[in-house]
Amino acid sequence: MAHCNENFLNLQGAYLFEKIRKKQELYKAGNPEAQIISLGIGDVTQPLIPAVVEAMTKAVSEMGVKETFRGYGPEQGYVFLRKAIVENDFKKRGCNIDIDEIFVSDGAKCDIGNIQEIFSIKDTVAVSDPVYPVYVDSNVMAGRSGKFVNSGFSKIEYLECFEECDFKSLLPSHDPMLIYICSPNNPTGATLNKKELKLWVKYAKQTGSVILFDSAYEAFITEDNIPHSIYEVEGAEEVAIEFRSYSKTAGFTGVRCGYTVVPKALKLETIKGEKVSANELWHRRQSSKYNGCSYIVQRGAEAIYSEEGKKQIQQTLDIYKKNSNTILNGIKAIGLNASGGVNSPYIWVSVPCGMNSWEFFDFLLEKAQVVCTPGAGFGPCGEGYIRLTAFNTPEKTEEAMNRLKSVLNCRG
Repeated sequence: MAHCNENFLNLQGAYLFEKIRKKQELYKAGNPEAQIISLGIGDVTQPLIPAVVEAMTKAVSEMGVKETFRGYGPEQGYVFLRKAIVENDFKKRGCNIDIDEIFVSDGAKCDIGNIQEIFSIKDTVAVSDPVYPVYVDSNVMAGRSGKFVNSGFSKIEYLECFEECDFKSLLPSHDPMLIYICSPNNPTGATLNKKELKLWVKYAKQTGSVILFDSAYEAFITEDNIPHSIYEVEGAEEVAIEFRSYSKTAGFTGVRCGYTVVPKALKLETIKGEKVSANELWHRRQSSKYNGCSYIVQRGAEAIYSEEGKKQIQQTLDIYKKNSNTILNGIKAIGLNASGGVNSPYIWVSVPCGMNSWEFFDFLLEKAQVVCTPGAGFGPCGEGYIRLTAFNTPEKTEEAMNRLKSVLNCRG
C-alpha cells in the first residue's frame, strides 16, 4: 500500500473559505427564501471590461483558423504580455525589471503556493499574524512548519500585528530565511510605506532572507507614499520575489491569470556555499510542471494595458473603492472599530464584546443574512475581528450595511 504525505495531516481543519461556503450552503438549505449577501469570500461581481472581451473574442477566432492557431505557448508567458507588464507595471514606476524576470501564470495563489519548492526544506518561515492561509498551508504541506502547538506551528515565526500598531509587525527575532509580506494586506488592509518597506529590504540583505512580496491588491492603492511594487525600493531585486494578480484588478477570478517576478539578481545558496540563480530554478520548475496560461487569456490580460483598457479598468476599480467607503463609513457609524478600505478592498472590523469571530459570523448570517470572513481563520491575532470585502455590487453593499446597522443597533 502506498503511503500518504503525512505533512497534510498537520493541516488544521478545512480550508477557511471552503468552511465559509459550506456554512452558507447549510444555512441556505434551511432557509431557502433568505437573500444572502456575501461580503466574505473575495470574489468579484463586475464583468470583464469591453477591451478584454474584445481581445479574447479575437483570440478565440484566431484559434479557429489554421494560419493563426497556437498550441503550446512558452511556459514563461507570451512576449507580448510580458513586454506590456514590464513597460506599464515596472518601468513607469522606476523599477528596473527585465522581460525574462516575468513569469505569467494562472494566478498568484498558485505561484505563492508553489514558490516554496525552490527553497530548502530546512529554510525557516515568518508570516504576519493575521495571515492569508495559503502562506502557511503550502509550507505545512511541504513539511517546513513543524507540529501545530498552542494555536500555531512550531517552526513558523508568527509576526504579531495589533490594532495599536496599525496592524504592522515588528521585524522577526529569529532571522527566518523566507518572509511573507502582503501589502496592501489581506486580511487587515494595512499598507507599508516606502520607509517601512526599505527597513524590510535592509533586514533581508543583512540576514540573507528572501522576501515573498504579495502585491495582488496594488491597484487599490490611492495614497502617493505607498509603493505599488517592492522593487520601488533600491536593492529589493537582490532579496525579493513579487507576486501579482489580475483577479481583483480586472475581474479575472474565473479567467485565471497573474504573474510572478523573480529577478536575476536574487541568488540562493547550496549546502556547499555555492550561489545559484532563483530565476533559473523557478524557470526550471515552471518548465517541468506547468504548460503556461492560455493564449486567449493572455491576450485578454494584454488588453488591460491598452489606453482604453486602462480607462475601463479604472471605472471598475472606482466601483469597488466606492464600496470600500460605504462599508468603512457604515461600520464606523455603527460604532465598531474598522481599518483598511483606503488603499485596500478589505475592511478589518472589530467584533462586538461577548462574541468571538466565528460567533459573530453566525450572528450576521442568521440575523442579517450577510456573510463575512471570521478573523480567527487568519490566525490567533485575527480573533476578535472579521473581514469584509468591497467586491459585491454597490446596491448589495449598501443593503448589507443597512442590515448590519439594523441588527447591531437592535442588539444594543
